[in-house]
Amino acid sequence: MSAQEIDPFPDQADPAEDKPLEPADYTQYLLRAKSEILFVLRGLQAAGDRITVHFDEGRNSLLSNILAVDQNAILLDQGGDEATNRHALAAAKQFCVTRHEKVRVQFVLRGMTECEYQGSPAFRADLPDSVLRLQRREYYRLTAPTSQPLKCRIPVANADGTQTAIAASIIDISGGGLAVMVPPEGIRFESGMEFPGCRVDLPEVGILTTMLQIRTVFDITLTSGSQVRRAGCQFINLPGPMLTLVQRYIIKVERQRKARKTGFA
Repeated sequence: MSAQEIDPFPDQADPAEDKPLEPADYTQYLLRAKSEILFVLRGLQAAGDRITVHFDEGRNSLLSNILAVDQNAILLDQGGDEATNRHALAAAKQFCVTRHEKVRVQFVLRGMTECEYQGSPAFRADLPDSVLRLQRREYYRLTAPTSQPLKCRIPVANADGTQTAIAASIIDISGGGLAVMVPPEGIRFESGMEFPGCRVDLPEVGILTTMLQIRTVFDITLTSGSQVRRAGCQFINLPGPMLTLVQRYIIKVERQRKARKTGFA
């Protein structure tokens, strides 16, 4: 079995099973063509997959399923609680999350209204602009271990034409990208910027070499009260062997964590 086929958590619940992901971190898995969106939604409808509908910025949710899909709209079953249904209708957008044949599917609805379907109340919304479709191994984010901190060496051009490698501490890593603490000086991080030739030493696994694109940059407050900047970065055109390295590293670290927890480390 290849590293790509190994599930590092065969007996654990998926840590992000039901929570919406940030689409900006997974743009390579977004489906935007209407034909692809219709294909996925009709697959969910045919399978009767249960959908968790999040709203109010994730504070509330309800369970539903797709009743019908046409070229312009999607119909969803209402939940069992009328008050929750009203809150969902009043929300500006609804994040829909489900799994189909072990593949995660997520999309956002806007302008949801109430309608009737076969004599029962239902939700109606325009087709989503995009659908996020990805497998678990592609979106699971491993928090970097503190015992063996990960550093991403990012080449930066100097004014004299030479290059300097800035070491940024990695917060988490997945098959789609990584998040780093923005160094306090020596490098400018803005959304959309690309850095070719970045290197990450994955202990006991190998050297990851990739191009990174900055997708998000924002401030976070640590438990100490100090503020730091976090940058979410996407791998650009990551070759298969490099993806395999990342997956092997994630599997190795999770197995070590599980062994320590069970006392077999």
